[in-house]
Amino acid sequence: MTIRKQHYILFFLLSLLISCNSPQTAEQKVETPTRLVSKTYRAPIFSIDNRLDKIKSIAPQIHEMIEAHALERKIPGVAYGIVVDNKLEVSAATGLLNINEEIPATTKSAFRIASMSKSFTAMAIIKLRDEGKLSLNDPVEQYIPEMAGLEYLTADAPVIDIENLMTMTAGFPEDNPWGDRQLDESDEMLTDLLMEGVSFSNPPSYKFEYSNTGYALLGNIISRVSGMPYQQYINENILHPLGMKQTYWEFDKIPKEQLAIGYRWEDDQWKLEPMLHDGSYGAMGGLITSIEDFSKYVSFHLSAWPPRSDEDRGPVKRSSIREMHTPQYSGLNAEATDFNGDPCPSVSGYGYGLGIHTNCKGLTLVRHGGALPGFGSNYVFYPAYGIGIMAFGNLTYTSPWPLKKIEKLLFETLELTPRKLPVSNILMERQQQVNQLIQTWNPDLERELIAENFYLDKSREHRMAEVKEIFEEAGAVISTDEIHPYNQLRGSYYIEAENGVIQVYFTLTPEKEAKLQQLYLSFESKEIQK
Repeated sequence: MTIRKQHYILFFLLSLLISCNSPQTAEQKVETPTRLVSKTYRAPIFSIDNRLDKIKSIAPQIHEMIEAHALERKIPGVAYGIVVDNKLEVSAATGLLNINEEIPATTKSAFRIASMSKSFTAMAIIKLRDEGKLSLNDPVEQYIPEMAGLEYLTADAPVIDIENLMTMTAGFPEDNPWGDRQLDESDEMLTDLLMEGVSFSNPPSYKFEYSNTGYALLGNIISRVSGMPYQQYINENILHPLGMKQTYWEFDKIPKEQLAIGYRWEDDQWKLEPMLHDGSYGAMGGLITSIEDFSKYVSFHLSAWPPRSDEDRGPVKRSSIREMHTPQYSGLNAEATDFNGDPCPSVSGYGYGLGIHTNCKGLTLVRHGGALPGFGSNYVFYPAYGIGIMAFGNLTYTSPWPLKKIEKLLFETLELTPRKLPVSNILMERQQQVNQLIQTWNPDLERELIAENFYLDKSREHRMAEVKEIFEEAGAVISTDEIHPYNQLRGSYYIEAENGVIQVYFTLTPEKEAKLQQLYLSFESKEIQK
C-alpha cells in the first residue's frame, strides 16, 4: 500500500468519526423569513413592445444565414431557434442529422450540447445550496475526501472550495482536448485521478482557467450530497419540472430517427466520430437535447429578469438564477469588435456555468458554447431584451451559426430596445423639488429636501453662485424633461433653455425619507451642440 493511499484511508476514517459527532451542512434546514416588501416598486418594462413582430419579420433572413453558414463550414445539419420571453417563436433546421440514413435535421432532433451542460450542473449545486445542503464556500474535500491529499502550488494557496469549481478558479489547467475524451469515464477513474495527484496551472482563487475536471467534480458532489446520481438529481429537479422530456444523458436511449450523429470533415469527406457514453465527466458536457426542449431552459433563464415581486415558481429561485448570470474574475477584451467589425472593447467574466459579456455599447449577453467530437453548439440570451437564441450542429468543434450577423439584424437593423426602469415615486417627487430648489433656493424647501452633508460638502453660497451662473448663461427656461432613472434613488434630467441645455444629476440618501445628498449641474450651449 502506498503512503498516499495510507494517508487517504486515515483521513477518511477520521472524517467519519468527526461526522458522527458534528452536525453536517447537508442536514441544515433553511427557512425563508417573512420580509417586508415595497408596495411602490415597479419593475423595468418595455415602453413599446413590438419585439416579436420584428423578430418574426427577419426569420427568412436568419434561415438564409444559417444555411449559408452550414454550407461554408461543411456542417451536415443545424437546428436553431429564437425564444422571446417564455416561448420558442422562431425555429427551423437545415441539412441532415444522419448522412447514411439521409434523415433530415428538425427542431425535435437530439444533438449533444457538450459544455452547454455545465450550467445545468451549476444550477443543481445552487439548488442544493438554497436548500441548505451545502455552501459555496465549503471546501471541496468536505464532500470529496480524496481532494485532501492534493499538493498545492504554493504554501499560501487557499483550499479549493465549491465556488472555485463553479467559476473555473480552482487552479486546474485548461483541459478541453483531454477532458472531452473522458466523458464516459467511471467515478472510480475520477477519484483515482485525485488520489494519484493532479497538476495545477495556478493557485486557487487566482485566475480563471477553463476546467472540465472542475465540473466533473461538481457532478460528484451533487451525487454525494443528494444521495443519487447527479444525472437523476438534475432530471428530477430541473429537467422534469421544466417539461424537458426529450433531454437525455445516454445516446442509446434515443430513437434512431431523433438522434443526431456526429461527424468530422477530413480528406474532403465526412467521417463518423465515435459516440461517447455517459459517465463521471457527463456533468461537464453529457446532455443531449433538442431545440424544442432546450428552449424551455432558455425561457427559464430569461424568466429570472427583471427582479420583481410576483410569485417565484422555480424550480430554482429567480434571484439564484440571476446569481448564475453574475460574472466573476472579469477581464477586459480591448481588441473586441462590434457587429460591423469596428473596435468595441468588452468586459467578460464567468459566472456559474455561464459566460457573461458586456460590450462598449452596453449590450449584456449571457452565453455558453459546447464542443465535443462530432458536435458544436451555442446559446446566447440577452436578459434586458427577453430574447434568447440557440443553435446545434453535428460537426466536430464547430460554431453552428454566424452570431455577429444575427446580432446585427436584431440590434441594428431591428433597433430592438431593452426594458426601461420606471421612475420611482420618490425620484419623481424629488425631481420636482430639486427643480424648484435650483431656481428659488426657498429656505422652507431646503429644510425639507437637503441632507445633512449637502452644505458641509460645499457651502450654500458657492452652490447658489455656481447654479446662478449656469442659468444666466443658459437664458430663459423653455421646458423640463422627465427624469431618467439610474435606479430607485438616482437620476438625471435635462432643462431646455434659450441658449442650450442644462443637465441636472442628483442622488438621494439611504434614509427612510430619502433626501438630496448630491447635486451636479452642467451646461451645453447650442453652438457646442452644433
